[in-house]
Order: sequence, then C-alpha cells, then structure tokens
Amino acid sequence: MTYVVLVTVLILFHYTYMGYQVGMARGKSGVKAPKMTGDETFERTLRVQLNTMEQLIVTLPALWMCAVYFNPLVAAILGFAFFVGRVIYGIAYIKDPSTRTLGMTIGFLANILLLLGAVVGVVL
Repeated sequence: MTYVVLVTVLILFHYTYMGYQVGMARGKSGVKAPKMTGDETFERTLRVQLNTMEQLIVTLPALWMCAVYFNPLVAAILGFAFFVGRVIYGIAYIKDPSTRTLGMTIGFLANILLLLGAVVGVVL
C-alpha cells in the first residue's frame, strides 16, 4: 500500500501546484477575483485545475478501492498513469486545447481500469 499512498500524495501535490499556477496566471493576466474570465491563458489554466478536480472525484476513491479489493501495485501503476495523463493534459490544454486528447485519454482509461479493478476485486 506504500505505493498507493505515494501516488495519492503525488496526485494531490500536483493538484495543489495547479492551484498555484492558477493564482500565478491570475496575477500575470490582471484578472482580479472574483472574475473568472478576461484572459485566455488564465481561463485555460483555471479550466485545467477545475477539470482535474472533477476527475479526482472518481480517481481517488477508485484508486483506493482497487488497491484494497484488487491489487495495490496495479492500483498504484494505474494511479501513476492517471497522474502522467493529467500532466500531459495540462501542458497541452494550456498551450492549445485542441491537443489535449492524449492526456485526457490516458487519465480516462486509468480511471476506467481502476473502477474495473475495484469491481472485479469485490465480486471475485
């Protein structure tokens, strides 16, 4: 379970760093709170953070259920794949949203496999 904890911490640090990036983009763009629009780079950075937050609602419980009921190493590997996918997604989306597909797909598949691992572990 050590690797599951490490991957969880990595994912949460990454999410925290994205919050920092949003703050930096807000300051650089001059978009004052509570405004959420006005600069495309700020909006893209914010969207990456918000989309990742939406994904974490699935990822973190699925990661832990897969680890407990199926296999901790498999869960950690899939959790790491999700993390890599989110990094790729974030870089691509901020640069050009039309290039986000690879990162999105990696994260999506990791989530599906984590959920399937949890179900298989519980049922079998």
